[in-house]
Amino acid sequence: MQSDELLVATEVTKAFGGHRAVDGVSFSLARGAIGGLIGPNGAGKTTLFNCLAGALQPTGGRVLLDGQDIAGAPPSRVFAAGLARTFQIPRPFPEMTVLENVMLAPTGQLGERFWANWLRPGAVAAQERHTRDAALHWLDFVGLGALVQQPARVLSGGQRKLLELARVMVAAPRLVLLDEPGAGVNPALLDQIVDKISALNRQGVSFLIIEHNMDLVMTLCRPVMVMAQGRLLLSGDAATVLRDPRVVEAYLGDAA
Repeated sequence: MQSDELLVATEVTKAFGGHRAVDGVSFSLARGAIGGLIGPNGAGKTTLFNCLAGALQPTGGRVLLDGQDIAGAPPSRVFAAGLARTFQIPRPFPEMTVLENVMLAPTGQLGERFWANWLRPGAVAAQERHTRDAALHWLDFVGLGALVQQPARVLSGGQRKLLELARVMVAAPRLVLLDEPGAGVNPALLDQIVDKISALNRQGVSFLIIEHNMDLVMTLCRPVMVMAQGRLLLSGDAATVLRDPRVVEAYLGDAA
């Protein structure tokens, strides 16, 4: 029987020398949820993301994705298991086209194996057509269909975040970690990003979002989890969490 919990993190810890950037964080995210992860700068949010996505090896703890233990697995294996992530500052290949950037995303493509191009050219070509069709579909979905042949360097910051979203969706992930999708994005594009996240969620994709834009958090995220000093303070609905004195203290302490 399939569990309702898609992601379960248990006592995840990441230490750098004597400093615990992530200090025994435990939480679960239900299948189909859009979770929010908030907290002051330096709270450990991005370090936690890096541990979940395989960019950093946790010092301790366990991470289960749909029952599969991915703690300490390399990013390629985590990605193949169905967990994808975007970055606060997208870094597409600037001289490659928008379409080429998205077509790079799927792992294990036959064309990456030298021998396959000689022994299975038909299969390589069929897979490349499938990847191209999927890339075009997702670029149309995020509103970049008119720019597919443009070099990625011409995209604005907000468009690059939409490009990243299209790129991860080509791999058909079950869970997407979004690192500050609203940062540096103009209001019109931010509305578009919110709409696309909502639409993907209705199609069954789950999300965990780091975000400082509280309007976005209030609109999209249930539950909202709060980190401070490497630890998880509390979790709940957005309105309750944002009124909690511990959250107010964490943010005021950071501002001070």
